[in-house]
Amino acid sequence: MATADDHRTYSIRQLCREFGATARALRFYEDKGLLTPARKGQTRVYGSRDRARLKLILRGRRIGFTLQEIQDMLDLYDRNDGNAHQMAVSLRRHRAQIEALKQQREDLDGAIEMAEAACAAMEERLTNIRPDLLPGAEEYASVLRARIDHDHDHHIDHVGAHPARHPFKARA
Repeated sequence: MATADDHRTYSIRQLCREFGATARALRFYEDKGLLTPARKGQTRVYGSRDRARLKLILRGRRIGFTLQEIQDMLDLYDRNDGNAHQMAVSLRRHRAQIEALKQQREDLDGAIEMAEAACAAMEERLTNIRPDLLPGAEEYASVLRARIDHDHDHHIDHVGAHPARHPFKARA
C-alpha cells in the first residue's frame, strides 16, 4: 500500500541539502543510471525511490563500494520477496567490505608506525649532527635570539652602558 511519502517529490536542491551531496554528484549518478528522476521541462523531479537509492548510494560510497557494486546491489531490489535476495547479497558484500576495511586499517597502522620510527631515527641523528635542521629549529632559534637580545639589552640598561636607549633616564 502506498503512503503519502511514496508520492512525495524532491528537487535536486532539497536532496543535496538533506544528504550533503552536490548537484553535480546527483547528475553523475543519473548519468550512470543509479538515479532516474522524472522531468518537468528542464527540472529534475526526484521521487521517494530516488531518495532511498541516493541514501544507499552515499552510504555505499562511504563504506568503500564502487559504483558498479552499488548498482549491482540496487538492481536486486524486488518488492515481491520483501527484498530478501537483495539483503542477503548485500549482507555478504558488507561483511566482506568490513574485513577489507579492517585490513586497510591494519595496513595504515603499520605504515604510521613505520613512518613514526623513521622520523624518530632521523630526528635523533639530526640532533647529533645538525640540530639547526630539525623541524621547528628556526622558530626556536628566533625565539631564543629575541630572548637573548632582550636579556642583553635589559642588562646593558641596568649597568648604564647605553643610557641613550632609555628615553626616561636623564642625560648627563
